[in-house]
Amino acid sequence: MSDIARAFDHGPAFIAFLTGGDPTIEQSRQYALALIEGGADLLEIGIPFSDPIAEGPVIQAANVRSLTAGATIEKIFGLAASIHAETTAPIVFLTYLNPVFHYGYDAFMKRCAEAGVSGLIIPDLPYEEQGEIIPAARAHGIDVITLVAPTSADRIARIADDATGFVYLVSSLGVTGARSEITTDLGAIREAIRARTDTPVAVGFGVHTPDQAGAIATQADGAIVGSKIVSIIAEHPDDAAGYLRDYAASMKQAMVSALAETSPADAAGEQR
Repeated sequence: MSDIARAFDHGPAFIAFLTGGDPTIEQSRQYALALIEGGADLLEIGIPFSDPIAEGPVIQAANVRSLTAGATIEKIFGLAASIHAETTAPIVFLTYLNPVFHYGYDAFMKRCAEAGVSGLIIPDLPYEEQGEIIPAARAHGIDVITLVAPTSADRIARIADDATGFVYLVSSLGVTGARSEITTDLGAIREAIRARTDTPVAVGFGVHTPDQAGAIATQADGAIVGSKIVSIIAEHPDDAAGYLRDYAASMKQAMVSALAETSPADAAGEQR
C-alpha cells in the first residue's frame, strides 16, 4: 500500500492544508502536528509562491506572510522532513510548476522523497502536459495528483485512468476560499471517476464546516480544507495549535459520524 493510500484505508480522510512557513517554519511544524493530532489523515503543505493563481485572498495572504518571513523551497523541504520524522501521516506538497521547473524536475522529486513527501499537487499543470514531469516523479516514487473540475466533462475518464495518489475533485469554479454552499453534483462526478479507477477521490475548494465535511464523506473518499485552517492561523499566529487541533477533531468526527449514519455497518471502523 502506498503512503497516500494509507490515509484512506480506515474511513473518509480529512486532508488538512497549511502554507509552509506561515507565520514561521517552526510554527508551521507545530501547527501541522496539531492538525494531525486532531485527526488529519493527510497533510498538504503549500510551498509559498509569488503568484499562487489557484488561491483566494486568504491563502494568497499566507503566501505573502511566509515569503516575507524568509521561507524558501529548501526551508520547506526541511519543514516537511521534520514533520515526517514525528508522524506517520502522509505528506503532499501543493506548488506551482515554475518553482519545480526552476529547481529541476529530477532534483525536486529526489528532494521530495528524501523529505518524506509522497505526492505533488500542481494546479497550473494541465493533465495533458504532465508528461514532462511524470518520468522524474515515478523514478522517485512521487505521486502526481491530478485535479478534476466540474467542467472537466469528457476529460474525466482520461484523467481517472492515469490517476495516482488520489484524485483532487474541485468542488466549485473559481479559486480557493470558504463557500456557504457547494452545489456541484459531487456524487455524479465521483461515480464517473470510480467507473475508471479505484484511486480515492477527495473534494476540495470551499469546504470549511463540519456539516460540509460530513456531506462530502457520504459522496467521496475525503475532504480537503485549506482556507479555514489558514484563517485560524492568521487569527492566532502565536497560539493556533489548540484551535487547529479542535477544528481538525470536529471535521474528522463529522465525517465519521455522517458515514456511519448512512452505512451503519461501517460504524465499527471497517469502512474500507
